[in-house]
Amino acid sequence: MPSIVSIVGRSKSGKTTFIEKLIPELKSRGYRVATIKHTPQGMTFNEPDKDSWRHIKAGSEATVISSQDRVVLVKPVAPDITLDEVARLLGEDYDIILTEGFKQDNAPKIEVHRRKIGPPLSGIKKLIAIVGDEPVETKVRWFSGQDIKGVADLVEVGFIKPQRERTCLYVNSVPITLTAWPKQVITSILLALVSCLKGGEEVRSLDLFLRKEPKQG
Repeated sequence: MPSIVSIVGRSKSGKTTFIEKLIPELKSRGYRVATIKHTPQGMTFNEPDKDSWRHIKAGSEATVISSQDRVVLVKPVAPDITLDEVARLLGEDYDIILTEGFKQDNAPKIEVHRRKIGPPLSGIKKLIAIVGDEPVETKVRWFSGQDIKGVADLVEVGFIKPQRERTCLYVNSVPITLTAWPKQVITSILLALVSCLKGGEEVRSLDLFLRKEPKQG
């Protein structure tokens, strides 16, 4: 991971003001800066004049607000950020990511339909099921709104179990599609290398990060 330097001091000593000055100075030298704000008295979010907001305004690439029981990541993004890019921020250590909305994205979708609200949506890509309070004519599976178990079975069998063991590769933050053979080769090589290292005897997950400086032309 990147090096960590903590700016400490008593309350109201000027820590945030100092960080506001330090961030642009480091950025002017070509470095990417992220920040972590600890809030032992409770969680505050990205509001104007809050310390985390001031970190971002000063130029931090991302800031994490950390309290005793939770963390919040605040990261400015492009207006057209994709769902895959958002999910990438969560990392790989999950069995499933459920989203709300993103109806125009390319992810598989389950539509929730209520008769009094209107007809089902049209033109939805990768629709796999409709959940509603009335049966509808559809080419995909329909579930009663009470059949949570049935929907959970669909998600488990179709999306969780096939991905319980997986190898993912990102190059320049872009996911690379791996067919069976390169996936097997990469997995075997990494496991063999890690097994030789202290602490690598039993691998349940493995994170490898490589960063290279661009060639000077």
